[in-house]
Amino acid sequence: MRIPFVKMHGAGNDYVYLDGFAIALPPDPSRLAVRIADRHRGVGGDGLILVEPTSRAAARMRMFNADGSEAEMCGNGVRCVAHLVVSRGHAAEGTVPIETGRGVLSLEVHRESPTLSRVKVAMGRPILEAAEVPVSIPGEAVATVVGREIPGLVPGGDWQQAAGLDPRLWAVSMGNPHAIFFCLDVAAVPLETVGPAIETHPAFPQRTNVHFVQRLSRERVRMRSWERGSGITQACGTGASAVCVAGVLAGLTAEAITAELPGGELVLEWVERGEVFMTGPAEEVFEGVWIESDAGGKESPT
Repeated sequence: MRIPFVKMHGAGNDYVYLDGFAIALPPDPSRLAVRIADRHRGVGGDGLILVEPTSRAAARMRMFNADGSEAEMCGNGVRCVAHLVVSRGHAAEGTVPIETGRGVLSLEVHRESPTLSRVKVAMGRPILEAAEVPVSIPGEAVATVVGREIPGLVPGGDWQQAAGLDPRLWAVSMGNPHAIFFCLDVAAVPLETVGPAIETHPAFPQRTNVHFVQRLSRERVRMRSWERGSGITQACGTGASAVCVAGVLAGLTAEAITAELPGGELVLEWVERGEVFMTGPAEEVFEGVWIESDAGGKESPT
């Protein structure tokens, strides 16, 4: 089976995209995601995203992490979906509604070249209720977990002092769960070990995305992300949106900020504590054909 694909990224958060308007989508995308996202034996990426026709919007997005698990939402991914449907003629440039696990989101697509768009996303209202994030503090009934320390949640070590870690947790959902911690130096955080430990902690029954944030000014932050099911990524759009919310609640940042991520910058705004808006790039890298067989698959860029 030959499967045409497009490799795209949003601020370095890269996925393999399948255009369901043009091809028959695979029956087992979870299994395909593991193989196609492999950075040594596959195309490579943070996961697989399917773009499907729908009666509710211009297109529907389904997202699968690199470990095959399906996620509700991806902010960088949905920007790339909007670029794809516009660039392939499935929708007109301008306002493009996309159906996601978070519901139908409205995006503004402005094409800068045939392979690059700048896209603004209405990410919806943040969810702070602990039961809906979901997050819990063992032995305690809480309405929210914002600025609360959970004993044993963050692995100990000398790195905490080196990073200037504030061990308090800010738990925010943007349709998917996020655990946010502020510190003085994100570079000093051993994210490769701390990230998975927090992701799988019993306080998060659906696991969680993990972000460490360094305040540079009231209008700018630097962040590093460990994404649930994918590991360390270059950027996380829903995570940056959650960080914008957490910064305001913590009294550290303004309602409009720029987030510096390893893969680039995202612009966030929490408008009057209602919806969060995110603006950033969506860029095509290359097209190719994945050859799917019982023995495995390989990619053949064209």
